[in-house]
Amino acid sequence: MASGLVALLDDIAGITKLAAASLDDIGAATAKAGSKAMGVVVDDAAVTPRYVVGFTPDRELPIVGKIALGSIKNKLIFLLPAALALSAFAPWAITPILMLGGAYLCFEGAEKVIEAFGGGHAEAVVDTAVDAKTLEDQKVSGAIRTDLILSAEIMAIALADVAESPILTQALVLAAVGIAITIGVYGFVALIVKADDIGLHLATKPSTLAQAVGRGLVKGMPILMKILSIVGTAAMIWVGGGILTHGLETSGVLAAPAHLIHDVAEHAGAALAGIGGAVSWIVTAAMNGLFGLVVGGAIALVVGLFHKARTPAH
Repeated sequence: MASGLVALLDDIAGITKLAAASLDDIGAATAKAGSKAMGVVVDDAAVTPRYVVGFTPDRELPIVGKIALGSIKNKLIFLLPAALALSAFAPWAITPILMLGGAYLCFEGAEKVIEAFGGGHAEAVVDTAVDAKTLEDQKVSGAIRTDLILSAEIMAIALADVAESPILTQALVLAAVGIAITIGVYGFVALIVKADDIGLHLATKPSTLAQAVGRGLVKGMPILMKILSIVGTAAMIWVGGGILTHGLETSGVLAAPAHLIHDVAEHAGAALAGIGGAVSWIVTAAMNGLFGLVVGGAIALVVGLFHKARTPAH
């Protein structure tokens, strides 16, 4: 009896160790997959605050909450099952779909660059009176649609990183990446949209330090939003360009861009041994960004010509 109990305890200990190791593997895979999606995450965090502009302070956090809930639904209800089905039945399609997403990121980023230099067109102003609730619903709906595109790219990047893992591991990693990124992005967005209110509150405190911090927050938020917008655009372009060069290489279509970027980055890193790793990463990101900007600019040109051809002359 005692020996049987000892054997049972040994079995339980072995299963526990195996489960712990599996959790460690899932955690490591989640961190790795999530880090590769950081470029899209930065853009997501930079884009979302614009959807709460113009609303009263008491509606800002509820709106962010609605968008976050929609983002979770996008990732777990729609995109996770689609990603698993793709992995199980058409794994060959992961790279082409990822490249389509990369091309879209390049296009969106290039459009923002073109608009920043005055080459874009302002959005038409619709002179339609709507009540506050209808306007809020429209903004939330638009934000969730935008999130669906960015979330699809995040999930595709994560899936590509764990495509060789068992289906259960894929599901757990994708779910963990989706939940962690949603919490991180929308928690950060909530902090951003309420930072000016926090600053105004601190500015009324008797403490000189609190007042200084409060005034700094109020004055600094527009600058931070501008920086986020620039970083988000750059992230879209370099991540999209990196996805395209990697996809072209792994699919065997055109390996030259990836090889050129790798060689240049390696030589640059070797030339500055002390900070070689950082230099290599910067050069890689810059060259992927340049490639992405060229591709995105070409797509934007084609889309612009197509739109112009379909627009009736006045």
